[in-house]
Amino acid sequence: MIRPARSIARHPFPSRGVALALALAGFLGHPASASAQQLCAADLNANGDAADEGEQASCLSTLSGAWLCPIEEVDCVADARGQYACPAGAPYACLQRTANAVPSCSPHLCADLATSPIVEEPPLEDPGREADGGIDADGNCMGHIEIFSGRGLRCRPAGLSTTFSDCCKDKGEIVKDGMGASISSVGTKVAVAKGVFTGMRAAYTAFKAGASASQAANAGANALIIGLDPTSLAVSLAINFMMEFLFAGCDQQDMGAAMLRASGMCHEIGSYCTSSFLGICLQKARGSCCFNTKLGRILQEQGRPQLQAFNGNLWGTPKNPMCRGFTPEEFQALDFSKIDLTEYYAEIETRTQSDIQIDMGERVDAYLKAVNP
Repeated sequence: MIRPARSIARHPFPSRGVALALALAGFLGHPASASAQQLCAADLNANGDAADEGEQASCLSTLSGAWLCPIEEVDCVADARGQYACPAGAPYACLQRTANAVPSCSPHLCADLATSPIVEEPPLEDPGREADGGIDADGNCMGHIEIFSGRGLRCRPAGLSTTFSDCCKDKGEIVKDGMGASISSVGTKVAVAKGVFTGMRAAYTAFKAGASASQAANAGANALIIGLDPTSLAVSLAINFMMEFLFAGCDQQDMGAAMLRASGMCHEIGSYCTSSFLGICLQKARGSCCFNTKLGRILQEQGRPQLQAFNGNLWGTPKNPMCRGFTPEEFQALDFSKIDLTEYYAEIETRTQSDIQIDMGERVDAYLKAVNP
């Protein structure tokens, strides 16, 4: 009889800084001592990782003192002499969990987290490229200029570190290509990406400090309002987004990246492993370059292949995205007749005056809620 693996239970408030090791210890039902933390993992669906639910499990103690992995655990079979053998093969020991129980075995090995710890990759650290040389009296950059520069961000799909919540989930367009000064410029700032990240950090910090999800979301919305043009943000949607993602156990970069991705401002480069155990990936992340506007993303996607400077390395790697903007010379060299802006035009045509008025109303409402929750 094959027994299903126990998967790691969802923690109700995982984003309040619960360490992964403590979560594992609680799931195991043991005190948080190094000797009690035994884990096993297996790529059951042969997709190259063990990041899916049910592919990681706590190991079970047995009468002999050895540990038994419950993933694909199967009862051992007795021969005519009463000697038990593992159906998975001779190398796998038959272990008895309780007195008088039929011994069982698993083809997957257990390892002590004290000697084989889970290796965690930190979030991407990309503050975005700013102009060099300062600004003159007229607001013009006196140094290095990058046009439509971006910022590298990552979000994590469902996996062990996110308690199997999808932190890349698309919740619809929240940040829009507005026409205000903060995002209409083709200058060097990455105002939207930074503004969204500032708001998410404010929400995440408040939530960890003990605020309710609603209070934390309002704090995040207030930070977003300060950093963004009011016509560019659907504030009520942003608040709902933050509340859901905070409860899901997503961190500030997960939330910021997911919001910008859903708003069409990010180019996904690919996936990489952010958490591994014995060389087996337990948690993946999706690395992206996120830009100031949807227009910026479109121009980068279609403009980079035209330029020799990007040949052979269009975007860097998922773990180390290359999100720099165009130099003025590169921007002037672009052949705009080969760039399809249909996606951008379609969105701008739908931005009516009534939409802008609604956004302004949401901005005022959200501010009042934030200062007087």
